[in-house]
Amino acid sequence: MSALTNIRDLSLAQLENYFETIGEKKFRVKQVYEWLWQKHALSFDDMTNLSKDLRNKLSQEFSFPSLKIDAVQTSDDGTIKSRFKTFDGHAIEGVLIPTEERKTACVSSQIGCSLSCKFCATGYMDRKRNLHFDEIYDEVVLINQQSEKTYEKKLSNIVFMGMGEPLLNYNNVLKAIEKITAEDGLFMSPKRITVSTAGVAKQIKKLGDDKVRFKLALSLHAANDTKRDEIMPINETNNIAALIEALNYFYKQTGNEITFEYILLKNFNDSIKDAEELIKIYRQVPADLVNIIEYNPIDAFQFTKPDEESIQNFMGFLEKNRVNARLRRSRGKDIDAACGQLANKK
Repeated sequence: MSALTNIRDLSLAQLENYFETIGEKKFRVKQVYEWLWQKHALSFDDMTNLSKDLRNKLSQEFSFPSLKIDAVQTSDDGTIKSRFKTFDGHAIEGVLIPTEERKTACVSSQIGCSLSCKFCATGYMDRKRNLHFDEIYDEVVLINQQSEKTYEKKLSNIVFMGMGEPLLNYNNVLKAIEKITAEDGLFMSPKRITVSTAGVAKQIKKLGDDKVRFKLALSLHAANDTKRDEIMPINETNNIAALIEALNYFYKQTGNEITFEYILLKNFNDSIKDAEELIKIYRQVPADLVNIIEYNPIDAFQFTKPDEESIQNFMGFLEKNRVNARLRRSRGKDIDAACGQLANKK
């Protein structure tokens, strides 16, 4: 990429200042800003109500990197997975998950991931770089356009559960959400956005200090440190006790909804004893929900999904003990778009 400044890094005030220095009328600033954040131009050429001369001038002064859709797969259940190409040639994936009640975008925050969670295909990739805030914004815009075209409905929800660890790209994720929720952006409610983390205790506390307004999900997946260490190396530096403390701090600062995510793995974390340990954690945090997730096979990980009886026994025990638990059936498995499968196949 050239050394030119990315035009979407400019604030409205900075854009106004630039237009003043080149002697352009003030209304041009509003036109350009709308193209950047509301009309979703992906190049200067898209800004059709600007003169060709002004578009040329902008292209000489600024860069305008944007995501492009590189490939699309549609599942039998209506789930749509997109591979996006970045300006520097990297690939990331995002998913549109449709149900009767909602249309959800599952977006990525990094190219690859450094956390190496054993059950997640992205964890077997190297982390190339963080996504810039405007690239995350583009993911949401492009998936929203798919939702409108395919289902004639806008996105109702966004989950940061795609490739990468959102809290290790903290500033870009928060800035993207700021634009997604802004009145002069996509104007979505922050209560319809969930950021999922593998558990970075320090950054969970920072979310509390920053008084964020979105929901938080913790990918727990094992309810004691020995098992969690085995499948999630991050637990060695961010153990369950540290995460419980961080989640309570986050809730005290924000009052925002907290969810636990728990993938069931056969003969590993699916016993009644495991359920008892999960309940102990649940009772130490003001969590709204435990999402029990079907395991989706990936090539590099040899675990399998428990049989239906084991799943129902586990769920039944949670419910008997007054845990608000929901079994999340996987969608998009046939196109490797389900939880943990992104980047599984080339």
